[in-house]
Amino acid sequence: MDPQPVGLSPRRTIRGRPRTTSDRHDPCARCGRNIPRLAAIWPEGRLCFTCYFDAVHTRGTCPECLQERLLPGPPSADGDPICSTCADIPYDFHCERCDIEAGHHRGRLCARCALRDDLHRILGGEPTDPALVGLVDALCAADRPESIIVWKRSAKVQQLLRALGDGTIPATHEGLDTVPGKPTEHLRAILQHHGLLPQRDQYLPRFEQWIDAKLDGLPDEVSQPVRQFATWHHLRRIRAKAAAGSSTRGPVHSAKQEITETLKFLVWLHETYERTAETCTQPDADEWLAGGPTTRSAIRTFFVVTKRAQLNTAVTIQHRSAKASPSLSQDQRLAWIHELLTGTSESLPYRTAGMLLLLYAQPLVRVVTFETNIIRDTDIGMTIRFGEKPVAVPEPFAGVLRSHIAARPNLRTSTGPDSPWLFPGYAAGQHLHPNTVMIRLRNLGINLRGARNRAIGELVLECPPSLVADALGYSHQVAFLHASKAAEPWARYA
Repeated sequence: MDPQPVGLSPRRTIRGRPRTTSDRHDPCARCGRNIPRLAAIWPEGRLCFTCYFDAVHTRGTCPECLQERLLPGPPSADGDPICSTCADIPYDFHCERCDIEAGHHRGRLCARCALRDDLHRILGGEPTDPALVGLVDALCAADRPESIIVWKRSAKVQQLLRALGDGTIPATHEGLDTVPGKPTEHLRAILQHHGLLPQRDQYLPRFEQWIDAKLDGLPDEVSQPVRQFATWHHLRRIRAKAAAGSSTRGPVHSAKQEITETLKFLVWLHETYERTAETCTQPDADEWLAGGPTTRSAIRTFFVVTKRAQLNTAVTIQHRSAKASPSLSQDQRLAWIHELLTGTSESLPYRTAGMLLLLYAQPLVRVVTFETNIIRDTDIGMTIRFGEKPVAVPEPFAGVLRSHIAARPNLRTSTGPDSPWLFPGYAAGQHLHPNTVMIRLRNLGINLRGARNRAIGELVLECPPSLVADALGYSHQVAFLHASKAAEPWARYA
């Protein structure tokens, strides 16, 4: 079997620009590469900015003097870096304000103190609002404050911070709602993560704003029935889910599609036949469904609601079932497993998520919500819990999973290293968005639905469907349906 699957579209997984070696007489004393800009001259020689940055961000116990401090010096005989005193580096790395050893960012200030000065300047002085005081402390406590310094250079970020500082925008959910955008949502996530704002569902407010924008400018004959449909059917249901603490991402996504298709149909009906939702006939609906893609069948829910409300009882749309179920071949599945285990076509987090899909048939919308506590690694092996009972994690995937947990991304921002998520997201306190993983794996060439169908199809051939359902978190109905499609109904299983 060819280990490389057909359709593979690898991407570059090495970050940063390539570094070239130098033929000049002044290479970096540590990496030996060209020095486009000199960072420092220490007793060992000249240092490039990359090696200097790594040096002034390395902390630990000096192997020579056994003190816990900054270790900017070159490796000792044991291979561990040493402190500045033992390395005879003629430089005092202590910040003149906080007296902590760190690389100086501005004069003799460390990056955290320089960042605090910048935030106070943008906010118009040292804040008194507890939410803003906590926000400054949270941003300055980031593991990599240099990234926050770069982030707050944005004109939109500075404008938002100034408005928060002078009180133009209150530091509340309602105040932040008046300034939509990515900087606002990033700040909201930080405030929520650190308990400075109450937790709020992130999809529901956006959905309410989306409804208003979607219906803006449409004639009343179209907008009025759709607004009632969106408000009394979808919004009421989604608000109940949000109040119960359930995820609203899926319901909002589905509601948007149904509302969009209903709007398209009513606009077409109004412009073509000058009829409304109340006067629509069965031939009108049949003509619309027959003249376009299968997504038009999403108008079924609208007519179910209108029939229940006695607005239109003449139109009936049957439930649509998919005629085909995509599936990879077993050889293709094994080829993708081999590629994600051993290849370099994607970075480690996305290869790990893809393996959970290919091995355990876990939907990616669920994979990104996993927490690290579902994994247990002991001397006798690793297990992972998807359902009622833990499932064994075989090698070499167990090694891949260990490497991913040890180097999870997005932990050096305001979230901090205590994030519970197996796949931490870019926003503070949130997991990675499922669309991010889906797009990366689709671009790699994996048929996601086909991979999941093949994975669960193979698993129900090896074990009773009821056991597979309990182990993987599926319903028994779904597991037996896949077993039936695989022509192995386990009819004799008690």
